[in-house]
Amino acid sequence: MKIYVGNLSYSVSKEALEGAFAQHGSVEDVYIPTDRETGRPRGFAFVAMPNNDEAQAAIEALNGTELEGRAMNVNEARPKGEGGGGGGGRGRRW
Repeated sequence: MKIYVGNLSYSVSKEALEGAFAQHGSVEDVYIPTDRETGRPRGFAFVAMPNNDEAQAAIEALNGTELEGRAMNVNEARPKGEGGGGGGGRGRRW
């Protein structure tokens, strides 16, 4: 199961996240997206856990708990939506 972890400190490391989730089961991967221009973390991450029961236990145990001074928002990751959501008919302004 892929887990979304939001409201992270920009200084949180993969090791710190893996350590928090490993207390609840096996961690397959930790991914912390970074900003393309600055290279800084974007304040959220994804954690992959192969066992759904362990992943659900981690979500329940860690949601709202603090890591490096910030209360994490932890839930099951939703698949990225199909197609682009861009545009929006701004049109010309006179």
